[in-house]
Amino acid sequence: MTEKIEKYLMPLAEAIGRNKYLVSVRDGFLLSTPLLIAGSIFLLIANFPIPAWTNWIGSIVVNKTTGLTLGALLEKPSAATFSIMAIFAVMGIAYSFAREMKTDKLFASATALMSWFLLMPYVVEGTTTIGKKQVPVKLSGIPTGWVGAKGIFLGIIVAFLSVHIYSYVEKKGWTIKMPKGVPPTVVQSFSALIPATLVMTFFFLINLLLGFLGTDAFTIIFTFLQTPLLNLGDTLGAMVTAYIFLHIFWFFGINGGSVVGAVFNPILQTLSAENIAYFTKGIGSAHIINQQFQDLFATFGGCGSTISLIIAMLAFCKSKRVTELGKLALIPGIFGINEPIVFGIPIVLNPTLIIPFILVPTLNIIISYLAMAAKIVPVCSGIAIPWTTPPIISGFLATNWAGAVLQLLLIIMGVFIYLPFIKVIDKQYTKEEIEASNQKEEDSIDLDNISFDDL
Repeated sequence: MTEKIEKYLMPLAEAIGRNKYLVSVRDGFLLSTPLLIAGSIFLLIANFPIPAWTNWIGSIVVNKTTGLTLGALLEKPSAATFSIMAIFAVMGIAYSFAREMKTDKLFASATALMSWFLLMPYVVEGTTTIGKKQVPVKLSGIPTGWVGAKGIFLGIIVAFLSVHIYSYVEKKGWTIKMPKGVPPTVVQSFSALIPATLVMTFFFLINLLLGFLGTDAFTIIFTFLQTPLLNLGDTLGAMVTAYIFLHIFWFFGINGGSVVGAVFNPILQTLSAENIAYFTKGIGSAHIINQQFQDLFATFGGCGSTISLIIAMLAFCKSKRVTELGKLALIPGIFGINEPIVFGIPIVLNPTLIIPFILVPTLNIIISYLAMAAKIVPVCSGIAIPWTTPPIISGFLATNWAGAVLQLLLIIMGVFIYLPFIKVIDKQYTKEEIEASNQKEEDSIDLDNISFDDL
């Protein structure tokens, strides 16, 4: 089975390694990987699944004037990474793509970032109290929603398009030529003026057109992706459909949880509330599908149920890149934080992993639903359990030992589903590491064997 999968996927992996667009996405996300791992540590500390701990750090006031607590302060590092990860993605992808296009990497990436911000609506929506009424208000500012995962997909498009235009103009020679003797940095700066201006003009016209239509590029992308989810309801089919969409969005670099959650989470929370009423007062009926079912049985370790992927990476892979990333991502993954894996392998725009990334959560949902429908595992009561609670523990708290065993079996199943696919990537990365090592040895100078006769 593994050999057959490798037979078909190895050529695909090698093709990906030669495709300048996918290579740029893969390498571009590496810019944010160390930042996301560091942010994951603080996010875990701030949301450690022990109520006494979260209550304690929430009670320590750091700034009495603003009421800032230690808990809120511990959230800032994750906000400075996860909440603005699209900025790093646009910079990194544009820089990597400029390298592939043989153009100025620094100025091309800066131009791409400018173009992306140019398309962004500078409107922050909120509410304020006037008298006793809550009144909606709109303020001028950069909305954090768009600079986070919601803005990554458009950022990828803008990065590729802007670098293409920049490279085309530069190669046509439409640049300002400076006389000899001018410092190189000044030459590069003036050389980038015309390409950057033409890129800016292009995206300005797009923004102008969309403005006349009463919308913007960010809203169009988000609305278009959210539309297929509007009719989902309380069924197994709805849950599976929602999670297929959720993981497809993540594959394209979009926070699927935000898109799907905007529509589906209110339904799940309502179902959880009805379960609480049923189990405490006997009102209504129990629902298998609810918020706790999603949080505790659909995925383990984050989207894609990547705790299984991490185990496969650590237990069966040889590439230093894969195993070291697995070590770094293991602890955050146990507590449900998996951005280091999603953007580190990466899973985003990686066709080799799209099948298990969607298949594992889908099977988790179906098997868990059938187990609860058959009364092998009790239905979740609806009582909230912190999303950072590790699997097996969370299964026991939500149901009983049967839920914990089910989680363990699903994680093991996920390992074997991910295994043949991550082995393909492992072989590719191992090959690249060997080639890089050999190239380094060839390029090195052996001082002990230098002879002037060879000159």
